[in-house]
Amino acid sequence: MRKKQQYIADKQNIGRIVDFVRDRLKECGIKQKELVKVMLTVEEAAGSLIDHCAVSPEESGKITVIFKAFMGNVSIELSAKGEEYSLANNMALASSAYEDGDGDDIQESIRNIILGSLADGLKYRHKNGINYICMGLVRSKRAFLYQTLGAMAAAVILGLIFSSVLPDSVNTFLNTNIFAPVKTMYMNSLKMVVAPVVFFSIISCIVQFSDLSALGRIGAKIISLYLLTTFIAVGAGIGIFYLIGPGDASLAAAITADASSVTSQTMDVSIKDTIVGIIPSDIINPFLKANMLQLIFMAVLCGIATGLLGKYSGTLTDFFSACNDLFLKITGLIIKIMPIAVFCSIMSMMLTMGIDTIISVMGMFGTFLLGLLAMMLVYCILIIFIGRLNPVYFVRKYLPYMLQVFSLASSNAAIPVNMEACEKKIGISKKIFSLSIPLGATLNMDGTCIHLAVFALALAKTFGVEVTGSAMLSMIISIIVLSMGAPGIPGAGLICLSVLITQMNVPVEAIGLVMGIDSLCGMFRTMSNCLGDVAVSTIVAKSENELDMEIYRK
Repeated sequence: MRKKQQYIADKQNIGRIVDFVRDRLKECGIKQKELVKVMLTVEEAAGSLIDHCAVSPEESGKITVIFKAFMGNVSIELSAKGEEYSLANNMALASSAYEDGDGDDIQESIRNIILGSLADGLKYRHKNGINYICMGLVRSKRAFLYQTLGAMAAAVILGLIFSSVLPDSVNTFLNTNIFAPVKTMYMNSLKMVVAPVVFFSIISCIVQFSDLSALGRIGAKIISLYLLTTFIAVGAGIGIFYLIGPGDASLAAAITADASSVTSQTMDVSIKDTIVGIIPSDIINPFLKANMLQLIFMAVLCGIATGLLGKYSGTLTDFFSACNDLFLKITGLIIKIMPIAVFCSIMSMMLTMGIDTIISVMGMFGTFLLGLLAMMLVYCILIIFIGRLNPVYFVRKYLPYMLQVFSLASSNAAIPVNMEACEKKIGISKKIFSLSIPLGATLNMDGTCIHLAVFALALAKTFGVEVTGSAMLSMIISIIVLSMGAPGIPGAGLICLSVLITQMNVPVEAIGLVMGIDSLCGMFRTMSNCLGDVAVSTIVAKSENELDMEIYRK
C-alpha cells in the first residue's frame, strides 16, 4: 500500500496530517500502544518541518506525507520546501534551550525532546531545497520472515513457469548470468565471515571463564549431547527406512550420465585422520580453508592463553571482543539481503534440477523428511526432560531462523544466523552459544546422518545389495565418522553418500538417482543440523543457569 497526501504548511493542518496517518495505520492493524507513539512523532515532525518551511510571499508552502506499507514494513515520509537545518543538533541541544528559552523556543525544544525519545528510526535529509523526515516502523517482528517466504514462493512459481515456457537455452543463460552468480556472491560473503566469526566468538567465550573447570564442564555437556543426538539420528534414519521401505529396482534405469562426475571425488575420512588433522601446521591455512576443527583448536588455545597473560589479558580481551562484535555486525548487514539471495538460489535450483528425477525418487525423499520430523520430536523431548523447558516457546522462536538456514544449505554459513537466534530470540548466554554453535556446525550433523542412512539403504535396496548385520554395523560407524568429518558446505552430503554406498558395494552409478534433488536435500539437512545445534545450546544454557527465561518465554 502506498498513499500520498499534500497539505498547506500551516500548523492548523497538523491535526489533519495526524488523522491521515492514523487512518492508514489502523488499516494496517497497528496496535493502539504503537499507534499513539507514532502519532506523537508525526505531530512533532510535521511541526518541525513547518517551522523551517521557506516559501515566497505569493505562494503557500506545502507539506507532503507519503505512507508506505509492504510485507509487514511500514514507513512514513514527510517533506516540505525549506532551508537545511540540523534536526540532530536541535534534539541534542533541546534540554539547554528548554532551560534558557521561552515561548516558541520552549515549544521547539519540547518538540525535539519528543522526537528524540520516540523516534529511534527517525532520519533527516535535505535535497534540492526540500527537507525530508523519514521514519521506519516495523509492524510485525516477522516481517523479515514474510519477505523470505515471499521470495521463496515467488521463486518456485516463476521457476516452474520458466521451466515450462522458456527454451532450455534461455533458462541456462538466466541461471548462468543472473541467478547463479548472485547466489554465489551471497554464499561467498557469508563464507568470508565464517572463519573470523568462529575464531573470535570462541575466544570471547573462553576469556569469560575465570574458572577453566567450568569451561571443561560446559564443553563436556555440549559434546555429550551432540554425541547422543548423533546416535539417535542414525537410529531414526534406519528405523524410518525399514518402516517405509523406499527403493525400487526400476529406478536403476534412470541413472543420469553425470553420476561419474560426482562419484569420482573421494573423501577419505577416518577417526585417526580427523584427530590428527585438528592441529594445524600453520595459523593461516585454517582461515583460508575455513577448517572448523582447526579454528576451534586455535581459538581455544588463544582463549586459555589470554587468561594467563596477566597485565595484557584485559587489553587482548577487549580486542577480541571488539573483533567479535565487528564481524557479527558485518554478518548482520549481509543477512539483510537474504530475501534476494533466497530468490536467486531457489530460481537456480528450479531451472537446473531434473523434475523427472525428483518425482522418481519421491519415496526416498519423503522417507528422509519423516526422519527429520522424528528428530524434531526428539529435540522437543530432550528439551522437556533434560532441559525442563516448554518446547513450544523454542519452536516458535526458532521457526523464522529455520527458514533462513534452510535457504543457506550450509551449516558453516548458518553459524552467524544461529548465534543471532540464540542471543536475541531464545535468550542464551553468549558464553554458551559462542562455544556450542561453532562446535555443532562441525560435529553435530543429525540431518546428514538421517540423509546418509535413508538414501544409502534405499539405493542398496534399489540395486539388490543385501545389508547384513556386520555390514549394518560398519555402515553406522561410517555414517558417524563421515558426518563428523564432512565440511558444513553445500554438496558435501552427496560426496559422503558416494563414499558410503561404495563401502556398501552399491554401484557408484547409483548416486545419479539422487543428484537432481541433492540441493533440496541439502537445505533440509542444514535446517535439521542447525535445529539440533540450537536445541543443545538451549538445554546446556538452562542447566548452567545461563538462559534468560524472560526472553525465552516472551
